[in-house]
This record gives sequence, C-alpha cells and structure tokens, in this order.
Amino acid sequence: MKQLLKRAIPHSLRRRVHEGKRTHMRAAMKRIAGRGGLDIGTVIDVGASDGRWSAQAMEYLPPCDYVLVEANPHHRPALESFCATHPRTRFVMAAASDRAGMVRFNADDPFGGKAEPGEGQAALEVEAVRLDDVVSAGDGPFAIKLDTHGYEVPILEGAERCLKEAALVIIETYGFRIAPEALLFHEMVALMRERGFGVADMSDPLWRPGDRMFWQVDLYFLPLTRPEFARATYA
Repeated sequence: MKQLLKRAIPHSLRRRVHEGKRTHMRAAMKRIAGRGGLDIGTVIDVGASDGRWSAQAMEYLPPCDYVLVEANPHHRPALESFCATHPRTRFVMAAASDRAGMVRFNADDPFGGKAEPGEGQAALEVEAVRLDDVVSAGDGPFAIKLDTHGYEVPILEGAERCLKEAALVIIETYGFRIAPEALLFHEMVALMRERGFGVADMSDPLWRPGDRMFWQVDLYFLPLTRPEFARATYA
C-alpha cells in the first residue's frame, strides 16, 4: 500500500478555511443537538489537526469519549497538550484508511493531507489504521467526522462496524473532483444514503476565490431510521 498523503487544496486557501471556519459549524451543531435523541459514546475526529474541531464539538455533544486521528506529526505536541487537558480524550498518530500498514505522507502542510499515489518533497512513512481497529464495539454509538480532502471512501470502507453504530457522521464534501477517487457532493450523499444515512444539516460552505464557484461544504448525516426522515412535509 504505497500511497502518498499530500495536498489536494492550495495551502493558502486551506489555511484561511481552518483559521476562519467553524462559526457556521457551531450553528449546525446546535441544531443537531437541539433535536434530542443524540446518543453518542465516542466521537472519532479524523483529520483532527490540533484538536480545534473536537474542542468546539464538546460544547454541543453530550459528554463522551474522543478519539482524535491525525497523520501529520506536526500536530503531535498540540495533540499531547490537548489530551492532557481534556479528560476522556486520546489521539492516534496515523492515517485512517481501509487497511492497516504504512503509507507515504507529505508533511509540508500542517492542514493538508490526502492519500494517493505519488511523491512528495516532505514525504514520510506513517502508520495507517482502520477506524474499526482504533475503537471497540462497546465504545459506541459513534459520531464520526472526516476532514480528509477526498480520501473519504477508503476511510469509510475501514469503518464498516463504526458506521453501523454511528449516530452522526460529518463529512467535508466537494463540488469538484479534487482527486481521481474523490466523490462529488451528490455522489457522497448517494453513498451515505446507501449506507443508511440522510443529510440533516450543512455548514461552512466555501467558494473558490477566482470565480466564486462552489468548492466544498460540511454535510451532517443522521441515520435514516430517525423519525425526522419519516415526515416529508415542510411544517
């Protein structure tokens, strides 16, 4: 499994997204939590960077455990500090994938990373893990967040058991095929619906600056078994 985790979005654009993002995330999380019935035992934060998303999610989700998965070693000191100051948290320094092993990781951008064949100037060998292997069955129900720049399908394939026990899945999705294996917005919605989840909310839309075309958005998926999906009226 020789793959390279490297940039899929320009560095300067991603940095602006990470620094200015999450205002809309707070509103979406408030709506999600406000519906009630959200039973979560463990949050799995994939693409956790320095833990900033988990820190904000804690304000809205019920008390639970957090597993932060991050491949870029740049964030190890921040994750060590985060987990030392936040009870019921731990981090896994690895790339989430569909199988265990080693992958190539381009570490030149602290807020970027995606698995695909290739080479990189700052490429490192990092561990790859399946999400099903970093948590136990008794840790659920799960909330899963993916900020993984087009590498979502292999990660979901390595999280089959977690998805069966998931109460909430949040995925950054795209309007352009940023990599050959990346899914477009509507393709991700269709895939998740096949797996038993429907879109309940969205946040943090981004338009690329050159032509203001829709670039990405975070989608919030809930199980189709929830009662809200049984009602098709507007009121």
